[in-house]
Amino acid sequence: MAAPRAAHEILLDGQRVTYALRRSPRRSIGFSVSAQGLAVSAPSGLALADIEQALQRKAGWIVRKLQETGARHQRLEAGRIDWRDGAVLPFRGEPLTLVLVPSLAPSLLSSPSRTGAVLQRDELSGAARLQMALAPGSAAPEQIQKAVQAWLMQQARQIFTERLNHFAPQLGVQWRQLGLSNATTRWGSAKADGTIRLNWRLLHVRPELLDYVVVHELSHLRVMDHSARFWAVVQTILPEHVALRCQLRQDAIPRW
Repeated sequence: MAAPRAAHEILLDGQRVTYALRRSPRRSIGFSVSAQGLAVSAPSGLALADIEQALQRKAGWIVRKLQETGARHQRLEAGRIDWRDGAVLPFRGEPLTLVLVPSLAPSLLSSPSRTGAVLQRDELSGAARLQMALAPGSAAPEQIQKAVQAWLMQQARQIFTERLNHFAPQLGVQWRQLGLSNATTRWGSAKADGTIRLNWRLLHVRPELLDYVVVHELSHLRVMDHSARFWAVVQTILPEHVALRCQLRQDAIPRW
């Protein structure tokens, strides 16, 4: 059983850095940077001076990663959705405004039994609005969030299916089943039996970034690893896949 983490401080490249140290029966020192800060895993018997020497050798990388992670965390927090009438969230890379309407005519509802929502666009500005069949004065934030998520998941299944059907013939593969994922760190996965799982939160990003994930997972139906042969398959459909992958990593998905 690993020892509990202890808080330590060190000066790295002129920056005072706090880190959590965990001792374990490992043979080497490990570093990881997250929104919670720097975590160090070290062998049980290694002297603290040796650990801090290793930290100094990695100072540039550690400080840079802490700054990048901190900036990304701030972007995520700034994009946290305030679940209320008039809230704005990204949908396919563009702002979508929530409008709570106490009653919507059944004929206007795209699928009233499931979501009670209508997507509309202003003819002049192109601005998108999502009308939800909820009372603006009494609907709780949790109720609004649940209704929007139900609509997004419905949209995800339709849009993902269309994109899978679009790219599968180009890759010479056949997918068999689509599952929706709610993972926080993974956009998709593929199994050799043709099962594809895609994160419904991909509806927040631009269509070309969604297409990159779809092509990535379909390509795994030909090559199940991330070898050069796999990336060559992706390249046949998306020559710009490296740039798209970088953009997807940088995009700040709103916090729910």
